[in-house]
Amino acid sequence: MKTRSRIQCLWQTLLLASLMSLGTSADARDGHTIANAFGDTRIPDAPQRVVTLYQGATDSAVALGITPVGVVDSWLEKPMYRYLRDALDGVEHVGLETQPNLEKVAWLDPDLIVATRFRHERVRPLLERIAPTIATGSVFDFKATLSLVAEATGRESRARELLQAWDTRVADFRRKIADRLGDDWPQKAAVVRFKSDHLRIYSTGFAGSILDELGFEQPASVQDQGWGMKLTSEENIPVINADVIFVLLEPDDPAIARNYRHWTSHPLWQRLDAVQNNRVFEVDAVNWIMGGGILAANAMLDDLYAHYRLDNPGGAATLTAACSMDSTAGPRARDEEPDAC
Repeated sequence: MKTRSRIQCLWQTLLLASLMSLGTSADARDGHTIANAFGDTRIPDAPQRVVTLYQGATDSAVALGITPVGVVDSWLEKPMYRYLRDALDGVEHVGLETQPNLEKVAWLDPDLIVATRFRHERVRPLLERIAPTIATGSVFDFKATLSLVAEATGRESRARELLQAWDTRVADFRRKIADRLGDDWPQKAAVVRFKSDHLRIYSTGFAGSILDELGFEQPASVQDQGWGMKLTSEENIPVINADVIFVLLEPDDPAIARNYRHWTSHPLWQRLDAVQNNRVFEVDAVNWIMGGGILAANAMLDDLYAHYRLDNPGGAATLTAACSMDSTAGPRARDEEPDAC
């Protein structure tokens, strides 16, 4: 164990020395200061070469009309989620969100790195040697991520318009679903994800925070359970009981599909309120948990409009297409505030 620790220490020292020679940290006399999860960070006034190290930051960059010079691989639909591929065509990949390739990051010569304390606190000193690094506290707060990236790149006006459009859609959805369901609203919603050998029920995170904002309630079983629960036995199926169940699937994984069929054929599953009332909806895991940004949030909201058969006045597809086209434009100065995607 001591030998491994010494080797790790030596490796980090050598890598740090290499990154110091490659890095392009901004002159402390230039730029402006951004308050973030890593403290107060001095960054250039108009950073042009941005590297995003988690999914929500990549989504937010595209929504703001930014084409990063480097991004991490997606969790599903590798190497990048389909809804972002057009906007990120030709962009370099720098490894995994949980283990970015710092040498690749350094060679891209960024002037801004967007990280998250949740994932990258351990490599923070190395990142900060490469370029000014800002971070959010979590990976799923899409509003905080959007606002932070916008503040760092001078696109606050665009972020405000995106968030105002989101608030308008949320208010529209809340009004329409209350009218549609009447006394059956609000509903208790369970968000479950099947894996190859267990099931997870989420109480917080990306999907949970959005459902809360839309007015859904949580099943009593998952309240005060942190992120949620991992269920390994079918005997625990009653824990999932809710008015509506949203099932996150990974359709390309045969083992997950088999486990899903196994659980849903169990008699206890058939007794769930959502099952008996035909309110089990299979949803896209990318939209509901993996994307992590405002574009994914709008896609998740589209799913909910569709499942409840509500008239949808605006959708994520149009927003993503507009942002994809805008991201091909050249860089802007900090004081040039474009219209929102």
